[in-house]
Amino acid sequence: MAENENLSRGLKNRHVQLLAIGGAIGTGLFLGSGRSIHLAGPSILFAYMITGVICFFVMRALGELLLSNLQYRSFVDFVREYLGNGAAFITGWTYWFCWISLAMADVTAAGLYIQYWFPDIAQWVPSLIILIILLLMNLTAVKLFGEMEFWFALIKVIAIVSLIAIGLIMVFKVFSTDVGVSSFTNLWTHGGWFPNGAGGFVLSFQMVVFAFTGIELVGLTAGETENPEHVVPQAINNIPIRIILFYIGALFVIMSIYPWNSISPDKSPFVQVFAAVGIGAAATIVNFVVLTSAASACNSGIFSTSRMVYSLAKENNAPAAMRNLTVNHVPANATIFSAIVILISVILNYIMPEGVFVLITSISTFCFIFIWAMIVICHLKYRKKNPALAAKSKFKMPLYPVINYIILAFFAFVLVVLAFNEETRVALFVTPVWFMVLGVIYKIMKEKEKNQEDSQSKLA
Repeated sequence: MAENENLSRGLKNRHVQLLAIGGAIGTGLFLGSGRSIHLAGPSILFAYMITGVICFFVMRALGELLLSNLQYRSFVDFVREYLGNGAAFITGWTYWFCWISLAMADVTAAGLYIQYWFPDIAQWVPSLIILIILLLMNLTAVKLFGEMEFWFALIKVIAIVSLIAIGLIMVFKVFSTDVGVSSFTNLWTHGGWFPNGAGGFVLSFQMVVFAFTGIELVGLTAGETENPEHVVPQAINNIPIRIILFYIGALFVIMSIYPWNSISPDKSPFVQVFAAVGIGAAATIVNFVVLTSAASACNSGIFSTSRMVYSLAKENNAPAAMRNLTVNHVPANATIFSAIVILISVILNYIMPEGVFVLITSISTFCFIFIWAMIVICHLKYRKKNPALAAKSKFKMPLYPVINYIILAFFAFVLVVLAFNEETRVALFVTPVWFMVLGVIYKIMKEKEKNQEDSQSKLA
């Protein structure tokens, strides 16, 4: 294995474009949208719109930073440059934890989805098989990772486009359902746009923000993308269209077919729509889609965490062995390390209750907000520190610096909202412990390095 080589630029334009879509479409849309609709009613469309706009500007900040220096392997590199090595250490390992926790939850969910078809198989068996397959594919070449994500994302896109097409046909033909007729008027004739008042609308942001986690994955692929100066801006600029189509479009159609208060919070609204049109295998279809969505999330988890550990190792913030590359320019040790940690989820299924995973994903949401905030803060530092370089940028973030402060204010608002939610409130107290532990580890590492340097200087 070579230590001083670079990551391969094996991701093509179509890979990155579908990665951008895959990062913006998760299990939260297919399964969690029913609960968010129940909470906010039709106003959930505004919550997705607002959060989508915020995420777009975060991605514009990320894109401008990455393209300001094509030597950046990930956003940890510019965090180091503008906020210091300590901030880079905490940011890198926090992002690693974000994706590890999501991958642990998703590989567990994938096993449960397969149990739908094979109920006699123990849940951990398919989880383990899926993890091994994804690990082997990630070890082979980055191009294979891109191919897997391309097809995983394509399945999700086909499912959503089919839903929208079927839904629009039902609305225009005034299709009769078990709760009335399909009509756009269903959006405002059952209590208005804000049937649960401002309270329901505000609380819905918790689930909406979680649905967007992973959207920044496109930025992590910059170091392995062919022609990043063309591909990355294209992927980022298309994000608003994808949000309008896949999130707002899908939920708009769903709530036009069924009044919002007739959609079950415990079931996928996709199942209800497909079942209403007479597709008997609706549950099977959606189960297949969410299985690919979970596998996709786990696949992205293995990829992103391995690249993050590799990036940290390059700056001596992770063991040196983690920066070794295979002949295919894949960080094998970092990939295997992350997969082993994800494997713990299979063991946890035996010894810990499901509530632990709810807690882990809640903590992950807090951590993602931290990551996004660091990107925005680094963008502020970059513009102030390098005005000449920023002036040459062909991919400037619009509305700087006002939008930076609006984004940070929005994140503060979301943290307050999460504090009011009983399920996520515990995570608000647990998350600071993670940062304190990282701070202590970093301090110990630096003191050890200093002692070693002192010893060497005395010997000299």
